[in-house]
Amino acid sequence: QVQLLESGGGFVQPGGSLKLSCATSGPTGSSVSVAWFRQAPGKEREFVAALFRGGSATYYGDSVKGRFTISRDRPKNAVYLQMNSLEPEDTAVYYCAAGTSLITSTVRLGTAYAYWGRGTQVTVSS
Repeated sequence: QVQLLESGGGFVQPGGSLKLSCATSGPTGSSVSVAWFRQAPGKEREFVAALFRGGSATYYGDSVKGRFTISRDRPKNAVYLQMNSLEPEDTAVYYCAAGTSLITSTVRLGTAYAYWGRGTQVTVSS
């Protein structure tokens, strides 16, 4: 069973940067995909970014493409989300999720991921 723990959230002004971390434990081999999702108050959960099957490919949501970067550090069993040029619309709880044996057509679907962290709050405001 995969366990996930997010950290790195906080308060930042528009235009600023934050780096989120997701510490992973349990099976995290090449069949495992790890993603970031977010959910703002009153809104549906939104796909942010994903490392598909151990990092063979990366995917980004349209609203964050070019501003956010997902990466991993295998020795540290960690996945990161570097967020630049943050906007108030990026304010949300950010969740790390993991799933096994995903296919490309499901990588953006929250229902494809069996394991979730508790989330970390990101607030972008002046």
